[in-house]
Amino acid sequence: MNRVVVTGMSGITCLGQDWETVKGGLLSRKSGVRKMPHWKEIEGLSSFLGAPIVDFEVPKHYSRKHLRTMGRVAVFAIRSVELALKDAGLLDSVLLTDGTTGVSFGSTNGAADASIAFMKAIGVNKTLQGVKGSQFIKFMTHTCAANISQFFQTRGRLIPACSACTSGSQAIGFGYEAVKYGTQDIMICGGAEELGAVGTAVFDVMFATSRRNDSPSTTPRPFDKDRDGLVVGEGAATLILESLESAKRRGATIYGEIVGFASNCDGEHMVNPSPDGMENVMKLSLKSAALSPSQIDFVSAHGTSTEIGDVAESIATAACFEREIPFASLKSYFGHTLGACGAIEAWICMHQICEGWVAPTINLDNVDPECGRLDYVTESRPLAQTYVMSNNFAFGGVNTSLIFKKWVE
Repeated sequence: MNRVVVTGMSGITCLGQDWETVKGGLLSRKSGVRKMPHWKEIEGLSSFLGAPIVDFEVPKHYSRKHLRTMGRVAVFAIRSVELALKDAGLLDSVLLTDGTTGVSFGSTNGAADASIAFMKAIGVNKTLQGVKGSQFIKFMTHTCAANISQFFQTRGRLIPACSACTSGSQAIGFGYEAVKYGTQDIMICGGAEELGAVGTAVFDVMFATSRRNDSPSTTPRPFDKDRDGLVVGEGAATLILESLESAKRRGATIYGEIVGFASNCDGEHMVNPSPDGMENVMKLSLKSAALSPSQIDFVSAHGTSTEIGDVAESIATAACFEREIPFASLKSYFGHTLGACGAIEAWICMHQICEGWVAPTINLDNVDPECGRLDYVTESRPLAQTYVMSNNFAFGGVNTSLIFKKWVE
């Protein structure tokens, strides 16, 4: 089996599109949440909050031919991959096109506007007039993975992950396994999501969204007793995973290593999480990495800011580690980026491991007494980290857990 290292990374978020900008936002406790006033036209919608990327521009070298099959989510994905490949020294490499490199990338959905237009034409207007053949490609669930492969002409495995909020983390985990077991030398892994009223409406009808419409920066509030729900965001992140042998052969920079991954299903309820399932996936991840709970230095929480989710996750984490382990949620800055969250959180975790610090959960003023006993990080702190666990959970009872290791030559 191969050791799997990270040789390139990138992220596109509401706080910025490069690490130094995002880091600055984290250190200054900057929230990316803002009011979305145009959503008020949707009758019955209660939450008008989102975490959009407001300064993103489609690169001029993206051709019309490529863009005709991409919605906003796929463009986010392509751009994050491009930056990560450049970071890894692979952007113009023959390794992209010789079968050496595969793609494992996730999203919850494709482009919502393309889907809405297609369904409206058929279901409401009863016509195919004006419907373009490329529309389906924009909203199909594997649009990100497929467009990445076409854009960079990869010839290896194509693994689309579509499991809602675990799409990004599953994509990284599946890519990790492909490299670990030798089916690919290199895997392009990550997740992307675009923001729209549809995503917020999904949670709004379940009474799971925040209604703090007049104070956007005060929400979401993961694990806080005064939280009132989640906020949906958008973005993308990419990790380039590579066998240690391949990385050394290329003389690549190594950021860190992935040493553990697990994914399971609660098998109990479609939307209500199971603390037992969450705890089990953490233990399975530890087992896959041959680590004990005492060796983990920090846990990056899913932390969506819903009561049932926060309580279940924190109780499961406390049960797994049996100590007050440092614990924080990045969704307090970015909102819930759905299919992208696992990838964005992995990208940030890897940088934090390299630099020896962790960002706090913002808006966490009073920990809900119903939550598990953990060391809730509420201020940025220096923290030497050898092993970090990052967890994500999704509708359908899907659970994922990744373990990252600090790189030591």
